Amino acid sequence: MQILWARGKAFVRDIMDDLPAPQPPVTTVSSIVRKLEGEGLVGHESFGKTYRYFPVLEKENYGRSVATELLNDYFGGSPRQLLSFFLENDNADPAEIERLLAELKKKN
Repeated sequence: MQILWARGKAFVRDIMDDLPAPQPPVTTVSSIVRKLEGEGLVGHESFGKTYRYFPVLEKENYGRSVATELLNDYFGGSPRQLLSFFLENDNADPAEIERLLAELKKKN
């Protein structure tokens, strides 16, 4: 999805060009794109036997949807549990946490 969001539209070969080495087989990438299409995340335009794919959802809308789903399904709708989960992470940067708290205070 990241490649499609960056490119806007791409053939499977274009997607392959943007993947780091070692690249998976083209059939694997094609299968993943078709799966994403089946889930309604990707659409396509036909050029004979070739398809050019494009994202159906904007990156921001997808991120918002996934974050809401994570909050509701995994953390029972509790923002406190979600934040606690990340604060307990050993890699939590205290300076970043302070910046986030400042942003939260601005919104209230």
